[in-house]
Amino acid sequence: MLFQHEPGRFYLEQNDKVVAQIVYSVINNGKTYAIDSTVVDPSLRGQGIALKLVDAVVDEAKANNKTVQPVCSFARKVFLNNPDKYQEIEYHS
Repeated sequence: MLFQHEPGRFYLEQNDKVVAQIVYSVINNGKTYAIDSTVVDPSLRGQGIALKLVDAVVDEAKANNKTVQPVCSFARKVFLNNPDKYQEIEYHS
C-alpha cells in the first residue's frame, strides 16, 4: 500500500477523499516524532491499514535517525503489544 506523505502526516486518498491518515509532530528539539492521531475510515478497518501507517512513521523516523513517541491510543497499543519490534525506536521522556 502506497501512502502519500507530507511533513507531519502519511495518508491514503480514495476518490479525492482522505480515508486513512496518521498525524505526527516533531518534538524533543527535533529528535523525535510524536504520533498524535491515527484515523481509518470504517469501510477500511480490519485490513491492517492503521498498523501500516504506524510503520510508515517508524520507517521515516529510522531513515532520519529519529525516535518515536506513541501519543495516540492506537500507536501506544501497537508499541505496547510489540516491544521487540519498536523498543529501539521508542522515545521515553
